[in-house]
Amino acid sequence: MPAHSKKLHLLLSALALLLLAAPRPAEAQAPDPWRIAADPVDPRNYYGVTVANGMLGIVSSPEPFQVKSVVLAGAYDQYGRGRVSNFLNSFNLLNMYLEVDGRRLSGKDVTNFRQELDLRHAALTTTFDYADKATIRYTHYALRHLPFTVLLDVSITAKKDVALIAASVMDAPDALREVQNYYNEIDRPHVALSLLTSSAKSSTGKLQLCASNSFLFGEPHGQEPRVIHEMWDSNQHLMKFSKALKAGQSYSYAVAGSSITSAHHADPLNEAERLTIFARLEGKERLLAFHAKAWDELWQSDIQIAGDPQAQQDVHSMMYHLYSFSRAGTDYSPSPMGLSGLGYNGHVFWDTDLWMFPALAVLHPEIARSMVEYRFRRLEPARRNAFAHGYQGAMFPWESADTGVEETPVWALSGPFEHHITADVALAAWQYYCVTQDKTWLREKGWPILSATADFWASRVERNGPGRYDIKNVVAADEWAENVDNNAFTNAAAQVNLRNAAAAAKLLGLPANPDWVLVAQNIPILKMADGVTREHATYKGEGIKQGDVNLLAYPLKTITDPAQIRKDLEYYETRVPTEGTPAMTQAIFALLYARLGNADKAKLWFKDAYEPNLLPPFRVIAETKGGTNPYFATGAGGVLQAVLMGFGGLNITPTGITQSKTTLPTGWQSVKITGVGPQRKTYSVSR
Repeated sequence: MPAHSKKLHLLLSALALLLLAAPRPAEAQAPDPWRIAADPVDPRNYYGVTVANGMLGIVSSPEPFQVKSVVLAGAYDQYGRGRVSNFLNSFNLLNMYLEVDGRRLSGKDVTNFRQELDLRHAALTTTFDYADKATIRYTHYALRHLPFTVLLDVSITAKKDVALIAASVMDAPDALREVQNYYNEIDRPHVALSLLTSSAKSSTGKLQLCASNSFLFGEPHGQEPRVIHEMWDSNQHLMKFSKALKAGQSYSYAVAGSSITSAHHADPLNEAERLTIFARLEGKERLLAFHAKAWDELWQSDIQIAGDPQAQQDVHSMMYHLYSFSRAGTDYSPSPMGLSGLGYNGHVFWDTDLWMFPALAVLHPEIARSMVEYRFRRLEPARRNAFAHGYQGAMFPWESADTGVEETPVWALSGPFEHHITADVALAAWQYYCVTQDKTWLREKGWPILSATADFWASRVERNGPGRYDIKNVVAADEWAENVDNNAFTNAAAQVNLRNAAAAAKLLGLPANPDWVLVAQNIPILKMADGVTREHATYKGEGIKQGDVNLLAYPLKTITDPAQIRKDLEYYETRVPTEGTPAMTQAIFALLYARLGNADKAKLWFKDAYEPNLLPPFRVIAETKGGTNPYFATGAGGVLQAVLMGFGGLNITPTGITQSKTTLPTGWQSVKITGVGPQRKTYSVSR
């Protein structure tokens, strides 16, 4: 080899070695299926995430040691606009502050601020550094096994010698009145308890709201820091302690607290303190162990996606939120925004019965039962509502709160006219029976709902001859269509309600009203000249707010012909505006296209159902594209139905859950659904 060639060879070899040794650009990391990290956090563009246990929700803040709000299911009173019941914020019992060497921390003083939501165990962890003095980590929990109790776990690692003052601050929301603050010290041979407690009345005095918390220290009794109480004003008081740390030393403490109202307990003040004492004496390790066990049991019902890591994380987040916003053993039902805030006044709509319920019925029927129990307990007000409007049976309110009376503000026409809600309630009741096959429940609770709602429709129709049992003057499921006749979804849902009531009577050996089937057979479903199902009698092709006609193919199943389903899809998918509409419709498009075998359209509409609605930094779902009101649990319920019933092929049938042939979205390799139904079965679909 010539000398110059040899030199060139050696130079190229050296260059190759340098390139191999040089650090390579970081490859995009696949999203973690169980953790959503907010890093960095921009307080100017921050939409909090909720840690909740089905009763109590804690909404996060980008400020160190702060919580945006605490929401408690079932707590309503009238205040603000609308002259109707509203959700109430509870006491903010987890706000804190920390002073380091005499300076109170604020968001301006910290670096490396990061938050991470652990979906598997419902824990929100915040970490940051304070100057060159300390690294701080804290985690919020709404304890799953204790419905009224929360925990904040704090750890501080000193980088140099520091003096700390840590305070737990009890804040009363502005809407509460007659706030009373208490501080109690209970000393026992092996433990000292300091209880920071507050009580207040709701705006009209209807409810008493109470909260209490206590520090949990790791030191043995007698070596715990001295706790000092300070009263700032009627809406705020605190307890605090001091601690000196050496460089390199770590120190941990926690705050356990409980919040409850007179809607939940006859003596909420004492009960809040009892529940806090219970948590304090259980101790942090036992509390977290039971919390993790409860969530592990929930996640035995899971959806596992291969081929789309981001969809896997997003679907887990949707499941996490539905699990967080509801729980078994209650008669509570989540509002469209769950426990993430006061959106829609915390009222219960069809969002629960039609959009959230089916996914929970399949994955956790014991939780879904609470939602149907909510309606059953409010059947009598629904009967009175029907009577007031001149109808028979039971007419459920469009917006419902604690009592079950109509809570829609009077300026919204949905209250008196959006009657499909009654059929939506009945459909959920029937689906609960279908999933569980529980005839005892059907006889005792399902049948009263199904029969009363069927009686409503038999009296609601106007009998104008065969095929002309018209349902006039309604607000459609497409709510831009107000005071229209023979709305497709309303009419078809009424048919399903009537037929399911007759089927329930047959199963139970009870006499069915023969008029139910007659009425169902004569309720018209209108069509346009080209064969497309007409949304209502005067529909002329205008844009629609949300799905209506396409719901006849699913979940109603009154249209089963694939050619008709495709025709209706191709027409109405062009009538949904790109912005300003709720995030449910596209999920139904994705579901139906999967069942029709169109993988590309299934993927397109699946992504469009929620991705444009995501907000930073936790990918929480807003109600609309460009919206700013997370968390929209209704949308999550719709997308989960697309995955379960569309991509997974699951069907809720009168004989139980079955599986049909279906198609996965383009790019997905498989879907595995575990813990389905009472038998906790597993269903899989592979490409």
